[in-house]
Amino acid sequence: MSGTEVSSTWSESGGLLTAVADPVRWTVLHRLGAGTACVCQLQEQVAVAPNLLSYHLRVLREAGLVVTAKRGRWVDYSLAPGAFDRLVTALPVDDRDERR
Repeated sequence: MSGTEVSSTWSESGGLLTAVADPVRWTVLHRLGAGTACVCQLQEQVAVAPNLLSYHLRVLREAGLVVTAKRGRWVDYSLAPGAFDRLVTALPVDDRDERR
């Protein structure tokens, strides 16, 4: 792997791990792991102001971990397909590590 490839991979992995490092975003991901939810349902479980919840949801969307679906006036959020696999791949594991 060239230096550029390592840098790019590290940057992408670092971005994903940074996105989930926040306790609010981790709580949102945990809730969405149980199934799709609208913002009002997420707001009941995440004790932050609505504008902050919107910010955290945007960070998760931009990281590609959460997707949205419009339902009339409502927006439903769910885990993006492959989100779990992307997070596992982002973990810094040595290829020689036999614990896998």
